[in-house]
Amino acid sequence: MPRFYLGGFADENRIGTVRLPGTQRFTQNVRDATVAKDFYAVEGHGDGADAIERALSEFEGAAAEVFKIVESGTWPLDPDDRTTLGYFVALQAMRVPAQRRSMDYVAQQVARLQIGVGGRDAFKRQLQQILGSVTDEQVERMWDHAVRREGPPINLSNAVHIQHMLESSDKILRYVVGRPWILYKFDGRSLITSDAPVGLVRRQDAEPRDGIGFMTAWGITFPLTRKLGIVMGDPMIIADNVRADVVQVGQLDSVQAGTTQMEKFFNRMTVMNASEWLYHHPDDERFVPSDLPEPSPMTMETSAEQWEFDGEPVFRAAKG
Repeated sequence: MPRFYLGGFADENRIGTVRLPGTQRFTQNVRDATVAKDFYAVEGHGDGADAIERALSEFEGAAAEVFKIVESGTWPLDPDDRTTLGYFVALQAMRVPAQRRSMDYVAQQVARLQIGVGGRDAFKRQLQQILGSVTDEQVERMWDHAVRREGPPINLSNAVHIQHMLESSDKILRYVVGRPWILYKFDGRSLITSDAPVGLVRRQDAEPRDGIGFMTAWGITFPLTRKLGIVMGDPMIIADNVRADVVQVGQLDSVQAGTTQMEKFFNRMTVMNASEWLYHHPDDERFVPSDLPEPSPMTMETSAEQWEFDGEPVFRAAKG
């Protein structure tokens, strides 16, 4: 989490912290809440292992200036500042640890399916091509490890995760800036944030089984500070009547006073999207919803875990 961002929910450098499902609550230094050692380190990078970290730090500096502009009362933003803030939101959605765990999880499940569907004999042949001779005992041990429900222990490199983060942020930016933004200003009420602060609001007519993404969401919520929150609204309402470029430069953006209802809406969306941690100003613990969920370490699940493999190939070649 960017330190300047969490600073908007802190008292000096102190920030209230809640670990889902809420049994652990404490106050810590903002610096401690933002540390993830070597999270962006890329060994062998031509500009140094910390090249990505330095590039992100430079961008965060630009985003922090936009935050200050909003806090000073400027709204709507000029197009360049709006794009900077939009990219910050897109990047924040993609850079969180839950996204990394989800990528590793998908890779593990894909590998599990590939190995399990092929069967134990095909797996043995693959091992022989890679390792040379292998014993039946080794094959059995590695087979059991590969087809367990969690899949083989695959962890993608930082470089793969970072590439995905940057490419995905570029792709979803259009679905962030292409919406009318409403800035809500709160006085007596306060907002909280989390380790995954970008919320996607499901459409009322959506089926429960339908997925929700940046293109299909009714809206996107983002708590900017404890007193400012943005709802990026439904673009379909105006799609037939307003040109996309008019929306993208913020001509339809507006500002509204934050109500108790909107505070509860924002904070509920923040809780629903959180992975493991909630953050709040030390004076704002009363705004943390009382019914908190269990931690959600990943952003997705698959049905692949339900498959069982007995060592026989799932699909056999048809005889001629």
